Formats: sequence, C-alpha cells, structure tokens
Amino acid sequence: MDKKLDLSLVIITLNEENSIERCIESVKFAKEVIVVDSGSTDKTREFAESLGAKVIHQEWLGYGAQKKFATQKATCSWVLSLDADEWLSESLQDEIQEVVSRDGMGYNVYSMRRLSQYLDKWIYHGGWFPDWQMRLFKNGYAQWDEAEEIHETIKTEEETARLAGIIYHKPFESIKEQVDVNFKYAKLIAEKKFKTGRRQYSPYSIMFKTLSRFVENFIFKSGFRDGIRGFIIAVNSAQSYMMQLYHLYRKSNEERVE
Repeated sequence: MDKKLDLSLVIITLNEENSIERCIESVKFAKEVIVVDSGSTDKTREFAESLGAKVIHQEWLGYGAQKKFATQKATCSWVLSLDADEWLSESLQDEIQEVVSRDGMGYNVYSMRRLSQYLDKWIYHGGWFPDWQMRLFKNGYAQWDEAEEIHETIKTEEETARLAGIIYHKPFESIKEQVDVNFKYAKLIAEKKFKTGRRQYSPYSIMFKTLSRFVENFIFKSGFRDGIRGFIIAVNSAQSYMMQLYHLYRKSNEERVE
C-alpha cells in the first residue's frame, strides 16, 4: 500500500538528529506526523520538518505527560506512538497498514514486540525481549498516563490485540550513555517509591538485592546467552538497582533522624 492512511505518527524528541529520520521513514504511510520537541539544540527539528512532520515545541513535562500532550495533537482516526530511537520492521509496517485500512479488524488497541540493539547486536535475553509495547490505538480509546515520569505506559479499558511484527529499538549509543541514564532513573524511581511509602533501612539487604538482580538477569533470564553484552547489561541493571536502593536507604534513614 502506497497511499497515506488515516494514521498519526506521534514522536517526542530532544536532540534526536541521528535517529529521527529512520523513525519517520519507517512509517511513510502515515497521513500525519506530529513531533513534539522539548528544546533540541541539534538539527532534529529541521530533519523532521524536511520529512513533512509538524513540529511543536513544548517544554519538558515528564515522559507520560509529554507523550499525552503529543497524542492530543493527533487529528487522525488512528495513532501510532513511537520514540525517536525506534523504527518499524517491514512486517510490522505491513500489519499496521492492514489494521488501519480495515479500521482495527475488531480491535481498537494493539501491542507489538520490541527488540533492542546494544553495542551493535540484537539482545534477545536478560529480560529485554519480547518487551511488549502498547503503541497503536484508535484515537480516544487509549492514552498515556501523565502521572508517570518514567517507564510511562498507555492506559486503556479496551481489549488489546497483538501484532507479530517488531519495533526495532536502539536505546543507547554507548555503555556510558546507559550508565548515565540508569543513574538518572534510579534516583527518580527511589523518590517515587519513597513518596508511596516504600522504605529501605538495611544496608545488607541492598547488597543481597543487588546481587540477586544480577543473577536474575544474567542467569535466570538467560542474559549469558547474549555473551559479553548480556553480562554488561546485567551488571548495569544491578548497579542501577543498587543506586535506587541506596537513595531510598538514605532518604529512609534521614526521615528516622528527623
């Protein structure tokens, strides 16, 4: 199918000049492309506009709220929400075109698998795959949860169908980038848990839980099958969890002193 379909592709961006073209080009059949940018200093906006996207500036609201804002700008009957570092496999492109052209084929919300690339290899183990993502929905039948600052999810009361195709994903350009992101998220997650009543008082518990996280991802979730990359992913996951627990530990004990 070469015609444009009644579909809005929605993307949030910040300095994504290296990936935005690949993302948009994988959904050429979308009638509308909405890019909500939170202040890129590279050529993200220019690249997106050159590909026919409508670019809207919006200061950062948090992941859930930013994606909700972007989705609310969509005017087509169907919405596909992607991150700039994601793109569709050819088989998934065909499936989505079929769904939209037939107005959902009995469903209003669809999920699909996401396969991530790390250090130039596809990662199939360690909890990284199949990583089901709810991303395609009829406008008004689902929406991002604006209360979620990280690990944002789409909320819906509709029955969700699954597509067989894959979203490709390149979340990190380097080990350093992964570590930096993990440290940032660890503190945010710890603060959220603290606000909801979670506490951490034992330093020995932190040690045990950190080691357990590594073993879970590398052994029980077969991260070892991805070789050195699986090992690095398991180490970084354990490190991130350790920092999360430590932030919670520090805040919990500060509260005790007060």
